[in-house]
Amino acid sequence: MIDINGCDEDWDLLLSFFPAGWEELARSTNAVKGLRQDKAVANCLRVLLLHVGSGLSLRETVVRARAAKLADLSDVALLKRLRKSQDWLCELCRALFAERGGFPKPDGAPSFRLLDATEVKEPGQTGSLWRIHYSLSWPRLVCDYFKVTPYQGKGTGESLLQFPLAPGDFALADRGYSHAAGIHSANRQGAFLTVRLNPDGIRLQTPTGAAFPLVEKLRPLQRTGQLAVWKVQIPYEGEPPVAARLCVIRKTKAAIALAQTKLRRKAYKQKSELQPETLAYAEYVMVLTTFPEPEFPPARVLECYRLRWQVELVFKRFKQIAQLGHVPKHDSVSAKAWLYGKLFVALLTEKLIEEARALSPWGFDDPTVSSAA
Repeated sequence: MIDINGCDEDWDLLLSFFPAGWEELARSTNAVKGLRQDKAVANCLRVLLLHVGSGLSLRETVVRARAAKLADLSDVALLKRLRKSQDWLCELCRALFAERGGFPKPDGAPSFRLLDATEVKEPGQTGSLWRIHYSLSWPRLVCDYFKVTPYQGKGTGESLLQFPLAPGDFALADRGYSHAAGIHSANRQGAFLTVRLNPDGIRLQTPTGAAFPLVEKLRPLQRTGQLAVWKVQIPYEGEPPVAARLCVIRKTKAAIALAQTKLRRKAYKQKSELQPETLAYAEYVMVLTTFPEPEFPPARVLECYRLRWQVELVFKRFKQIAQLGHVPKHDSVSAKAWLYGKLFVALLTEKLIEEARALSPWGFDDPTVSSAA
């Protein structure tokens, strides 16, 4: 039987999907500083992706790299090379974003940015936690921005301040982003926002400046699917308040029972007292929006907010397929490099999937043409 090894051909094909100037990025970020001149930059990246993309240990990676004649190095040397490559891997991700440019908006609707964050952990009881801040563009469902920060510390939490927003952006975010500072920041940048209300994390006012009586307003909504909207203001540290609308819809009886059961279970585990208003809030889906009127009536705002679930599915894919569930590194530099490498693999996969829809039967584009004798 003929032994057919397509590894080299597959690697050459994969290289065609890399962002332009990827080798120069290696040099400008000093990722290949100290690499012997007779050693290929491509082999360096190939070994790094073997470790990061395949989830191999450092020791297993160097054994396979040696067998494939890609590199002859120790596991310690590979770890050092990975640490040097942090900025390179990050710039490769940014270059893939830049390639995409702007996308045409669907007829009759803007494109949306779905904002969220997920945590990844180094293995072991003392492993460090990291947070990936991620923005997903809809309807293309491609990442347009990401950022890696430690899990704890000033300026590392879930916040709209983590994301660069542009005038005219339409952003959707979960209750973790329901903070006045972030909402005011988005408003200053000219972006429109819809965010799930966290009643305990933000202060609402009526248009006249009085405290907004949320519980009192919710009480008449007793029919499943009943919808209401109120104009509110969001104050913050002496700045002019941001005008918004509070859109509310009552959940089904089954959804209410499930939400309240989760709250009671959480309170029992934490040995805390569950407040009556907390159980009342669980009966509704409440979102704050600065989306313009009349293009976005309350029902449409709530329908748009449902799109936010797509970014949750992306995180599930990362953790299940890209194995982004933990960070097998023991220092901040190598951990960030590993995360950037994983994200590069995920972004490259997205690009491959997009191209695969029109991939030629012979497996690559632009074949070399030669005349037949």
